[in-house]
Amino acid sequence: MTNGRRGFATSIIDVRSRDPLDRRKNDLRRSAKRQRQVAHARLGLSAGDLLATNFAAHVTLDPSAIIAGYAPIRDEMDVLPLLSGLAAKGHACALPVVTGEASPLIFRAWEPGAPLTEASFGVSVPPASAPEIVPDVLLVPMLAFDAECRRIGYGAGYYDRTIAGLKAAGAVRSIGIAYSGQEVDEVPVDERDQTLDLIVTERTVFRPRS
Repeated sequence: MTNGRRGFATSIIDVRSRDPLDRRKNDLRRSAKRQRQVAHARLGLSAGDLLATNFAAHVTLDPSAIIAGYAPIRDEMDVLPLLSGLAAKGHACALPVVTGEASPLIFRAWEPGAPLTEASFGVSVPPASAPEIVPDVLLVPMLAFDAECRRIGYGAGYYDRTIAGLKAAGAVRSIGIAYSGQEVDEVPVDERDQTLDLIVTERTVFRPRS
């Protein structure tokens, strides 16, 4: 997904830093982008349905939980079949909206068939008239992940800030959504990076061992 002013999914942050960790992260972003393209091409339109089936088989949600997903663009895993299924079970659902480059995401109510507004770079977001709601469960896209549920995104930090803010305000469950082909040996992290509670792919589920 991306935002209404600058696309953080359409280009990868490439900071020319002397910091070895920054260089490792940027190298991983470039290789992970290619890896995700391959996974997307291999699974095609079946990926979203496979994800929804695997999620239903392995993840239990509180019946009253509010679920925030995302509107996928390009080769992001399609989470909308899963989100539509959760809405059919009675869950209130939402999609993210960016309000500022240094701000956490906000979430506006969404349901299947609801009108969406096209923001910059072709992303679809709920209109400003849609109520803002706070999710209990956050479905998180990514470029790559490892077996410890560490995730790397596009480099703008939106989801890390959002997860940290939601945790500070109360309980939230962060669930990464990815193709199994996006797994890497290790994701380099620093103190700002948020480890996810679990990651669900089209065929398996990862939970941190530690």
